[in-house]
Amino acid sequence: MTASNQDSTHPMVGVDSFSPAEIARLVEGRGAAKAAAPVVTTLVLSIVAGAFIALGAVFATVISTGSTLGVGPTRLLAGAAFSLGLILVVVAGAELFTGNNLLMMSWVSRRISFRRLLKNWVIVYVGNALGAVSVATLVYAAEWWSVADHAVGATALSIAAAKSSLSFEVAFVRGVLANALVCLAIWLATAGRSVTDKVLAIIFPISAFVAAGFEHSIANMYFIPIGLLLSDEPAVTSEAAIPPDALASLDLAGLLTNISAATLGNVVGGAGLVGVVYWFVYLRARPAS
Repeated sequence: MTASNQDSTHPMVGVDSFSPAEIARLVEGRGAAKAAAPVVTTLVLSIVAGAFIALGAVFATVISTGSTLGVGPTRLLAGAAFSLGLILVVVAGAELFTGNNLLMMSWVSRRISFRRLLKNWVIVYVGNALGAVSVATLVYAAEWWSVADHAVGATALSIAAAKSSLSFEVAFVRGVLANALVCLAIWLATAGRSVTDKVLAIIFPISAFVAAGFEHSIANMYFIPIGLLLSDEPAVTSEAAIPPDALASLDLAGLLTNISAATLGNVVGGAGLVGVVYWFVYLRARPAS
């Protein structure tokens, strides 16, 4: 086939990724399939996803411990490490609540009912929580926090205390920003045709949200519970040297405030700022098939 014939066959010949309009159709179709999946399958895959995100958080905590590179480079490295979680979700296959906020596109297109949308979100959210808390429990039992004379535990405790001390309003806005970037990472990964494409597409948006200190509800289902467990370890609290007033916010109330605010913000950022916007741009005027 000549070059001229190739050009007439496809306007984007030589471009290896899917176009934004093609991504929109893929996300819409996959959303409908996710909503129709069996409950048991969805639940198991959501538990796996929560564990994957928690493992990324474990990796990020170790990477940021003891760094002398300064705030920016340290957070960038932690973000790159945290990307492991979403890479595992996308490539290995799992159901993540924040990513599934993109099912909003399928609902707005009337491919799924509002009941199915909410059912998927609730099942996945509960499963993600089970997976994240399970990893927190396991790494605590493994005494992972005692590494480097409890410095790793001190880092984990400091992260948890900082998150639980945020006001509802601040955590909400940071949640909006976090999931806009997470859903954009999934959007970009959908454009890729190879594992390498998907991994590279994920790393930068995820590194950005972690480096900026935004709030991801599922990640916080690991970060804050592990902090709660470590708050009763004298060696860790001594190493962390957190002011008593800051440590006092690390309790059940602080956990519920952060998770609820981050969750609502995540829905607005993922379903609204990414899902609805891209539906409006690429799918609203599409003729019915």
